Amino acid sequence: MSTPYRLTYATMFDPPPALHQRFDAALADVRGALGQDHAMHIGGRSRQAARDFELRSPIDRELLLGRFALGSAADVDDAVVAARAAASGWAATPYPQRIELLRRAAALIEQRVYELSAAVALEVGKNRMEAIGEVQETADLITWYCDQMAEHAGFDRTLPDDPLNGWRSHNRTLLKPYGVWAVVAPFNFPFALAGGPIGAALVAGNTVVFKTASDTAWSGRLLMDVFDAAGLPPGVLNLVCGSGAEVGAALMQHPAVAGGTFTGSHEVGTELLRHFVAGPRPRPLIAEMGGKNAAIVTRHADLERAATGIVRSAFGLQGQKCSACSRVYVERPLADALREQLLKQTASIAVGDPTQAAHWMGPVINAAAVQRYRRAIDALQREGQLLCGGRLLTEGALARGHFVAPTYATAPYGHRLWREELFLPLALIGEVDSLDEAITRANDSDYGLTAGFYGGTEEIATFHERIEAGVTYVNRPQGATTGAWPGYQPFGGWKGSGNTGKAIGSFWYLPQYLREQSQTVVD
Repeated sequence: MSTPYRLTYATMFDPPPALHQRFDAALADVRGALGQDHAMHIGGRSRQAARDFELRSPIDRELLLGRFALGSAADVDDAVVAARAAASGWAATPYPQRIELLRRAAALIEQRVYELSAAVALEVGKNRMEAIGEVQETADLITWYCDQMAEHAGFDRTLPDDPLNGWRSHNRTLLKPYGVWAVVAPFNFPFALAGGPIGAALVAGNTVVFKTASDTAWSGRLLMDVFDAAGLPPGVLNLVCGSGAEVGAALMQHPAVAGGTFTGSHEVGTELLRHFVAGPRPRPLIAEMGGKNAAIVTRHADLERAATGIVRSAFGLQGQKCSACSRVYVERPLADALREQLLKQTASIAVGDPTQAAHWMGPVINAAAVQRYRRAIDALQREGQLLCGGRLLTEGALARGHFVAPTYATAPYGHRLWREELFLPLALIGEVDSLDEAITRANDSDYGLTAGFYGGTEEIATFHERIEAGVTYVNRPQGATTGAWPGYQPFGGWKGSGNTGKAIGSFWYLPQYLREQSQTVVD
């Protein structure tokens, strides 16, 4: 960006006026070009389909964002064939040239950051700062993986010669690409969780076929346009679009796909894992599968800091982050004061069209999410207690979108809502007698993505030693469980939240897109 302001999720809360001015200008331009037809991209060419589908904004269902090609399994097959045809040439391209092309893509994303962010805000329902953050994060992820490829010299190392008398035996180890890589991205981060894996796969020398969620097909097309403008050879990157049941399944089950990256539900992710390891050729799958993230608040916590961090993580992007804070465990001496502070801060949240600077919280993604919210509220009214929220927001213009109130509640321990990932602006609060109990309850989950802690300095080591989560934050007002940024906080989950033990934006992530070959040559 052309401003010296350095945007990360931790710094976005006090942006300069110029950022808002540029976003508003870009939003006006983007709104003026809505309703267009959008094709898939296969083998370097646009691909229409016999049918299309309309995509409307969750902010206003009357707002037509565009019409998108409704792909089929046959389109997936053509895309994989195109990627396979391009694979050998792309793998043989010297890694510095691949880096150059991908750095060009990252630079184009930064140049277009406001335009792309305006589209993401309209499509996902993110507030402007979250949308700008995601698009900028995509550029930073691509750049990070380019940096890692360069710093490791293409992951090619010469090893000592064998100690043989009368012979010269030269040894070398190098990492090589797998071939065709599939990327399936979710609706909540359609740019970063598509562009990041795509960047890693491509810089490693794989070719890619990718699909975003149908609710965010526009982001997928815009991201494809950026990579295409960067000059990638035909077939190196291909975009397919359509339902998960047909197009997503056809892509992830295609026999010519050598590896994949999936971000989505635990149910789908574990099923894909079983599929990828089955058969005579087990294949790698990087699966990020959500979270049920807890924040722990002890009697020694800074109350204001804890409440601020919990609110931001519980209701940022309407709770539709895999890292959202959906469980709070507070020691009894501080429980009443924390609840009071949480309710006070939540009451001040401005809900509405998130493209407007005045609104921090927008809509949930679709009607299915609204119904999921209804069911959870019904269960809490029967079996728990609502502390705030618990209603649909249908006043005025909000009636045209998918708006629900930010909600805190409590329920008996053991209730299913303590365990189920809801992907909604709903967090449960429970009282505990000790830090030990809080950690035990936080760990009593199949998930292990992120965790937050607010307490005394002498308690931090215990939290870090015992908590079962891949990403931890301590005494952080910027977000109790959310806010990872490339180069600052690697992002990956333990247990049912992820299968590789390696985190996005970390030093160990990129090699997962490569396989090792040992070479010995005797003169």
